[in-house]
Amino acid sequence: MAKFDPEIVIELYANAWPTEEGVRDIHSWVRSHWIPFDADALTQFLGDPLILEENQQCEFSQRRNQTDGFNEEAMAQLLCISKQDFARTAAGKRVRIMRTSMTTLTQIWMTLLLSNVLPSNHNSDLPLPKCQLVYAILTRMSVHLAQVIVDAIYLFAGMAPTRHPLDPEKSNRALGFPTLITGLCQFYGVHVTPQQGNPTADHPSLHREVLRA
Repeated sequence: MAKFDPEIVIELYANAWPTEEGVRDIHSWVRSHWIPFDADALTQFLGDPLILEENQQCEFSQRRNQTDGFNEEAMAQLLCISKQDFARTAAGKRVRIMRTSMTTLTQIWMTLLLSNVLPSNHNSDLPLPKCQLVYAILTRMSVHLAQVIVDAIYLFAGMAPTRHPLDPEKSNRALGFPTLITGLCQFYGVHVTPQQGNPTADHPSLHREVLRA
């Protein structure tokens, strides 16, 4: 099991805000230290080998930002076993691929993705955005891993907490990337006290303790 400091993780999320409205360069105040967690900061910490020019996007991000950047028929053919497809809404919109419909290779990459990149304990299916990431990897598109993680952290930080049904002073919304955030804070000079544990997004000690107005 990995080690992380739940108090540090909670403090980072509780004090996080964008540096500029509409910009995803975000930072947080943790134990008297400013902790940046934009793509550049995370790249420096992780040592992401992908080198991009200023304002350049990886192929995955370029495709994701286009209306028709990903061909869903091609995705289904690559990621699904024969005669299987995405699960659809009542209106016919593709939304996810069930594990039972995936090829073995897709299942392997899903497990790797949900265990190491975008943590989640929900592994019975893969939502469309994450299917796009697996498809990008399998078709050898360039992927800026740090940016993918930062986007996910940004969503976590921006989510409005929901009240715990048994304790209204707490939130039951889980906080992601505990091990990564502990290491990042330590990298920027914060003293941490890592604890042994299961660093998943729904770890019981990583639910928001402070409800923001």
